[in-house]
Amino acid sequence: MKHIISLVIRFIPRKYLQLFSHFFLRIISVFYKGKNVSCPVCHSHFRKFLPYGRKPPRENALCPQCLSLERHRLLWLFLKNETDFFSAPHKLLHIAPELCYIDRFEKLSNLDYITADLESPLAKVKLDVQQMSFNDNHFDIVFCNHVMEHVTDDHQAMREIFRVLKPGGWAIIQSPQDYGMQQTKEDPTIKNPSEREKAFKQRDHLRLYGLDYGQRLSKAGFTVEEIKYAAKLNEQEVQKHCLPADEIIYLCKKFPVS
Repeated sequence: MKHIISLVIRFIPRKYLQLFSHFFLRIISVFYKGKNVSCPVCHSHFRKFLPYGRKPPRENALCPQCLSLERHRLLWLFLKNETDFFSAPHKLLHIAPELCYIDRFEKLSNLDYITADLESPLAKVKLDVQQMSFNDNHFDIVFCNHVMEHVTDDHQAMREIFRVLKPGGWAIIQSPQDYGMQQTKEDPTIKNPSEREKAFKQRDHLRLYGLDYGQRLSKAGFTVEEIKYAAKLNEQEVQKHCLPADEIIYLCKKFPVS
């Protein structure tokens, strides 16, 4: 299973995985039923989660029912426990929407919910995050996760998210990181997909962020809070949901001009 999943996510375009993978995985989920792990997003229980990732796949990563990964489960708990996301009225822009969230967010009566992406078949609005058609100060919340490593000008994309946020609004902007690197690694001269995979860990990535990622977000205008949320949870909860211990949640706030 590990090798199959690794090959599939390396070589099948993401838009096709989004359309079809959940049908296959929900059949597999029957064989993973148990009580050892649980998904806080879909409330399903399994003896273990599926492996997921490239060279080598991570153990206990993918929920076969809703397709949440470790980072999705961590963010769900953060939104539930630390924000009013599920209760207060919000106008939400969700860029590159994750399948595990879409249906659940659409059912929330407190949200005015818009999904958007350049390629994703799951999104309702087609847009380039580097040049969005929305007016200034339009959204209360923006989610844009695992996008910045793909765009040509990530600084411009970050500024665009800042622009469309209302003063007092906030965004979650996650990206893959190497926590052992201080500085982001990028080289626009690397064009070959195989070379990009060697340099940035994935064939379609244009950079690999280091610990300076929060500083890059700050340059766009945000006040950035870097939160290691798993450290705030008890160890039993972290293990039960298979949460990423090192994941930093970047809470990006747009404060009103005084």
